[in-house]
Amino acid sequence: MGLLKRNPFGHILFVKRWLIRIFGGITHRRYRGFNELQIEGSDVIRNLPDTNVLFISNHQTYFADVVAMFHVFNASLKGRENNIKNVLYLWNPKLNIYYVAAKETMQAGLLPRIMAYAGAITVERTWREKGKDVVDKKDVNPNDTENIKIALKDGWVITFPQGTTKSFKPVRKGTAHIIKEHRPIVVPIVIDGFRRSFDKKGLRMKKKGILQSFIIKEPLEIDYDNDSIEKIVEKVEYAIEQHCSFLKVIPVEEIEEHEKLNKFRKWEY
Repeated sequence: MGLLKRNPFGHILFVKRWLIRIFGGITHRRYRGFNELQIEGSDVIRNLPDTNVLFISNHQTYFADVVAMFHVFNASLKGRENNIKNVLYLWNPKLNIYYVAAKETMQAGLLPRIMAYAGAITVERTWREKGKDVVDKKDVNPNDTENIKIALKDGWVITFPQGTTKSFKPVRKGTAHIIKEHRPIVVPIVIDGFRRSFDKKGLRMKKKGILQSFIIKEPLEIDYDNDSIEKIVEKVEYAIEQHCSFLKVIPVEEIEEHEKLNKFRKWEY
C-alpha cells in the first residue's frame, strides 16, 4: 500500500516524489550555477504549520517561479539558511505543496501535463483565454475553489493573485475570497530576476549570470472577520509589491545607480 498511497487528488505520492527529485535535479543549476538565487526569509518557512498555508507572490514566468519555490521551501525545511546548496534536500521532499495554475497552461503540451502531476491545482480563468483578456467573463467554476480548499486542508498552496506574468496588474478578488473564507496563514513572496533569466514560459534559459532574488516575508496580519474583500486585496498588493504606489518616475541618477548595481550583480564563469 505504501507505494500506492495517494494524495486527496488521487496522485500517487511515490510518483510525485520522483517527479520532484528528477525535475529538481535538472533545474537546480538554473538557480545555483548558471544564475544565482539570493534568498531571504528561510526561517519563515521553518516556522509554518504543515497545512493551511497560502503563499502569495508576484509572477514573472509560467513555470520557473514555481520550480524555484519548490527548491527554496524544501531547502529551508532541510535546514539550509537562505541558500539551495546541495540538491539532496529534494531526496525526501515535502509532498503536500500545491500551486494554482491556469488549466489551459497546464494542458498545453506533454511537459506541462507531467509537471501538473507534481502539484498543480488547475483552474479555469474567468477573465483571460488564450493569452488575451476577455470581455465576457465566465462564471467561476465551483470545483476550482473546492480544490483549493482541499489543497489547503492537506498542505501548502502557492498562488499568483494577479493571474498574469505582467507587472502591476490588479490583484484578483478571488484570492481575497479564498483568504476570507478559509482563513489560511498568508505568506507573501516577492521575486525578481526571473523575467531576465528565462523566457515567458520559464522553460528556456534566456540569459546567464543574473542575480535572482527571492524574498519571503512574515505572514500577513488579517482580520478575517472584519477586513473587507477590498481591504484584503489592498494588503495583498502591498505585500507582493504590486500596488500602484510602487510605480513612480525614477530619476536619471537612480537609473544609472541601478545599472551599476546590475553590473556588479553579474558574475563571470
